[in-house]
Amino acid sequence: MNKKIGFIGCGKMASAIINGVISSGFISKNNIKGSEINPEFAENAQKRLGINIITDNKALVMDSDIIFLVTKPNQVAGILEEIKSELTPDKLLVSIAAGVSTSKIENIIGRQRVVRVMPNTPALVLEGMSGVCKGSFASENDLDFVAELLSNIGKVIKVTEQQMDIVTAISGSGPAFFYKVIEDMARAGEKLGLNYEKSLTLATQTALGSAKMVFNRGETPVQTLIDNVATKGGCTFVGISVMNDENSEKLFFDVIDKTTQKASQLGK
Repeated sequence: MNKKIGFIGCGKMASAIINGVISSGFISKNNIKGSEINPEFAENAQKRLGINIITDNKALVMDSDIIFLVTKPNQVAGILEEIKSELTPDKLLVSIAAGVSTSKIENIIGRQRVVRVMPNTPALVLEGMSGVCKGSFASENDLDFVAELLSNIGKVIKVTEQQMDIVTAISGSGPAFFYKVIEDMARAGEKLGLNYEKSLTLATQTALGSAKMVFNRGETPVQTLIDNVATKGGCTFVGISVMNDENSEKLFFDVIDKTTQKASQLGK
């Protein structure tokens, strides 16, 4: 892959993507460049990533075929105004800014090819989950390319723009929700008399193994996996009954619903 990729912003998420595509051989590190306006940040990122990091966003765009915008949502408009004179129809802009729609980006930069991505932090251990959608002027090939690139740091699904806030809630914010469940299970074990670290190991490995079982289930419904463990009258059945009595389904619906609403508000 001979295209040049530039990253505006070289923090944790950009670093995960850069390391993933380099280690996989998807692209040579010589074809990747980053920009950080702060000279100290740029120097540190260059040492950490082993690629050229400059302090000029416009120069980065001029020298790149694909530009990843990896910044906070409130910085997007200013950066787009800064670089839009250097964006040409042959360049692809990929935004990872939560809540910022492709239409809002297009309103600033015009008829430009834009793909929007919602990744998550497990990309740092190459187990990320990314949702991708395309703007009005991007092609299916553009979307396929970005999906292939991101597959080097985990799994990818294609969605519509209207579904991106749900993706943000489930997978973007989701790691924190699973950390909370793991922590609560570990603390329960501690309160009942088991060492916290041992309880945490039990909860964490069980979560990891259970997730793999779901991915490997084939056509088997998740409910069947639950039933296979929760034999009627057994101890797991009692635990599931408590979850049902406490209406855990409504709890998690409310969690995802409220988070989706907040994600939607970020773009307004």
